[in-house]
Amino acid sequence: MRIGIIGAGEIGGTLTRRLTSLGHTVAVSNSRDPQTLADLAAETGATAVWAADAAKDADLVIVSIPQKNVPDLAAGIVAGAAPGAPVIETNNYYPQQRDGLIEEIEAGKPESVWVAEHLGVPVYKVFNGIWWKHLQNKGVPQGTEGRIALPIAGEPGPAKDQVFQLVEELGFDAVDGGTLAESWRQQPGTPVYGKNFGIEETIAALAATSPVRPAEFKA
Repeated sequence: MRIGIIGAGEIGGTLTRRLTSLGHTVAVSNSRDPQTLADLAAETGATAVWAADAAKDADLVIVSIPQKNVPDLAAGIVAGAAPGAPVIETNNYYPQQRDGLIEEIEAGKPESVWVAEHLGVPVYKVFNGIWWKHLQNKGVPQGTEGRIALPIAGEPGPAKDQVFQLVEELGFDAVDGGTLAESWRQQPGTPVYGKNFGIEETIAALAATSPVRPAEFKA
């Protein structure tokens, strides 16, 4: 599968390593010149590209950048992907720690809905709540005791099925987190965020979530 990754930080870089190791063709970018990703490209076999070119002809796109930088992305940056290609976003809103005030999110708009509006396409929220080292090292075969489950929020259909398959291929159990409007259930500060739960615990944690944002994740 051809995968475009916009953002090469802890999650984006880890996914570049994992996905190339699984045999996928990866184009990876950051906010700077592709040459700044030469070491990652040499290590993984991924192709370093300009951000504007990362999604070109991709079968799946991953956006993994600081929340505050989403409005800086070029208009139509994911438009060059193959028809029907799902767009995953792994972002989190950290107003006190990094991003500052984003008024719409503070007013209650789910973080991923806000991202989708800026990108101009539907997105799927996944990989936002797992520590990057666990994403790198804790993927295991299906049926292994203690396998970590990851919630996926987004609209149902073939694109979501494709995201489910990718999560399973990476060695994690995929759990349906509902629609994108329900993606607040896996935002920072929720019961599932940052936990290495199995399937049943993940489902229970999503159900137990309050829509009220915790104080430490408010501006």
